[in-house]
Amino acid sequence: MDHANESSSNSNKRRLARTFAKVMHIRAMSRNSPADRAEEAKNQSDQEVPKTKLHGTVRHDRRNTDLKSVFDEDEKAQKKASNEAFLAKLFASVSAIKSAYAQMQFAESPYDGEGIESADEIVVAELKILSEQKQCYLKNHLDDPSPETTQVLAEIKEQKSLLKTFEIMGKKLDSELKLKHSELVFLREKLRQADKENKVIEKRLNMSGSSSTHDNLCLNTLSPAHFIRALAKTVRSTRRYVRLIINEMESVGWDLDVAADSIEPGVVYPSASHKCFTFESYVCRQMFDGFNHPFFSNSHKSLPENQGQQEFFSRYVGLKSQKPKEYLVSKPKSAFAKFCRKKYLRLVHPKMEESLFGNLDQRNLLVSGSQPETDFYAMFCEMAKQVWQLHCLAFSFQPEASIFQVSKTSRFSEVYMDCVNEEAFLSSGANPRVAFTVVPGFKIGKTIIQSQVYLS
Repeated sequence: MDHANESSSNSNKRRLARTFAKVMHIRAMSRNSPADRAEEAKNQSDQEVPKTKLHGTVRHDRRNTDLKSVFDEDEKAQKKASNEAFLAKLFASVSAIKSAYAQMQFAESPYDGEGIESADEIVVAELKILSEQKQCYLKNHLDDPSPETTQVLAEIKEQKSLLKTFEIMGKKLDSELKLKHSELVFLREKLRQADKENKVIEKRLNMSGSSSTHDNLCLNTLSPAHFIRALAKTVRSTRRYVRLIINEMESVGWDLDVAADSIEPGVVYPSASHKCFTFESYVCRQMFDGFNHPFFSNSHKSLPENQGQQEFFSRYVGLKSQKPKEYLVSKPKSAFAKFCRKKYLRLVHPKMEESLFGNLDQRNLLVSGSQPETDFYAMFCEMAKQVWQLHCLAFSFQPEASIFQVSKTSRFSEVYMDCVNEEAFLSSGANPRVAFTVVPGFKIGKTIIQSQVYLS
């Protein structure tokens, strides 16, 4: 019985254990059901959603910021390109107006009606374009859908306008060159005619002088007209010698500007050809120095009045028909020979002679009492002869002719002066001043022979 109760008790325990195991298994299965898993996943997703939304918002904001900066840079670049295109169009229009204006000026002389009308139309059209551009600028309407293309087209337009301007300038310069050439041909012909007339006049003067020589032996028929003719020959001879000096200087590379400035400092020459007057002034100043003294020397004793006139006139006549080199060779110790030696040594500086000829042979020969056999010295002797004859003729008058120089900065006087540069009256106004005396003036009794002056 006990055994039966015990076995019954054990059987109940086993059943209870199995029942409990089944219950636990069922509950476990119920927790792993799809509904439970869905709910659990939902709870888990609810917990993770805020974090995911936060990261997505940050990335979205960064993307928006990057896109905005790109748009701003594109807008700035587009605006800059539009401004550059606007300026290019502006400069192109200005160049076109300048080109048209140059065309209009060129068409005025000689007159070209079609050219003027065409240029006027271009100016009007470009002014309208400029007016439109002004309105766009004031209203800030500078946007251009294709600024690169606009800028390229504007630059092409500007280059075409510049090219057209250069072509017009080339035509204008070519026209001026042809005009200058025509003037040159005219002046050459005029010079040829003047030389021809001068030769005829000189021939007549020489014939008149030779025919009156015998009459002048008594000195009663001597007049200022003889002195004026002699002075004209002296000036021509002096200018031939000055041209020779300038040619020699240029052949050895002298700077004529520096040389002229050393003779007459501070003088402004409107033309380079005017510098020859400076060298002529220097030669005349040296050659005529002492002209008022007998034989160019203040230490020489004066001759009696009548005897002095006859003496100087005899010297004038005696040298008139002879060549200077022949006279110097035949009378090496004459007053004229001493005059030539003294003036050459004073006029031609040793450094100048050595620079022009590479030696001092001419100077050394003169110092030793000989005569140089060079064209340069022969030309000098011809000039010296004319100055010497003029000097003898001046002392043949009673009272003798006197020389005068015009001081610098003096006002121009038509009585005492003759201007070698007429253009000075245009540039300096009504009262130009004397820069230097080119050829001195002379006075014979009440007769005034004008000095030649350079005005500034």
